[in-house]
Amino acid sequence: MNTDDTSQPARVPVDIASDELDDNDLARRLATDAGKLLLRIRDEVGFAEPATLRDAGDARSHQLLARALARHRPLDAVLSEEGVDDPARLAAERVWIVDPLDGTREFAEPGRSDWAVHVALWERGELVCGAVALPALGITLPAAAAPQTRPVVSPPRIVASRTRAPLLVTQVAEALGATIVPMGSAGAKAGAVIRGQAEIYLHAGGQYEWDSAAPVAVARAAGLHTSRLDGSALRYNQPDPLLPDLVICTAPLATAVLAAIAAAG
Repeated sequence: MNTDDTSQPARVPVDIASDELDDNDLARRLATDAGKLLLRIRDEVGFAEPATLRDAGDARSHQLLARALARHRPLDAVLSEEGVDDPARLAAERVWIVDPLDGTREFAEPGRSDWAVHVALWERGELVCGAVALPALGITLPAAAAPQTRPVVSPPRIVASRTRAPLLVTQVAEALGATIVPMGSAGAKAGAVIRGQAEIYLHAGGQYEWDSAAPVAVARAAGLHTSRLDGSALRYNQPDPLLPDLVICTAPLATAVLAAIAAAG
């Protein structure tokens, strides 16, 4: 996590009355507005120096979210990838878990749309709402949508990291006769399953709470299975925010996916 840098203004204020939106609507608005800011930063900074673009995106999106939450939910704690982790969050009843820019590599590559903004709210032990913005696609996925019946797709599709997919993905794909679809950020991969463009997302290479909180909140609302690789519950607002592995898949495939993971060891 980086220290908070306020040298650059956010420039896209989230100007709403504190009592105007409920938590679900606020999460969607924050993710959407941060995404619009990131698109502007892409235009302003350009792609000639990827590191500069990545740093600007991370810092300014974090500033927007942090300032908006301080204004509109001043009593809530915040856990952000780009912020200083305040241990006071462990005693808080409500904690916003945010990733201001998920997929910085893809964000800084021209033409790529597989990056995201994550905004989730944890309350008294559970994720209660969230939103995943896919700004380059003009889409924000909320955790307020009703679950939908999904058709059975054969062979199933597994989304996995395009740069460092773990061996486990190949092993599970072979066991299930699945095809592997390389993709960028965690939010983009979860979004593909939520949107019906894939059936399974496996991650075993190390993640933090901000990588999965919003995707998991949205996936659960869509009726998808979410768990650790061993089938255990995903727990948030922990003293150590490391949450290294994840499964998101359609409910009918959950038993077979978890069995394939167990068989792979």
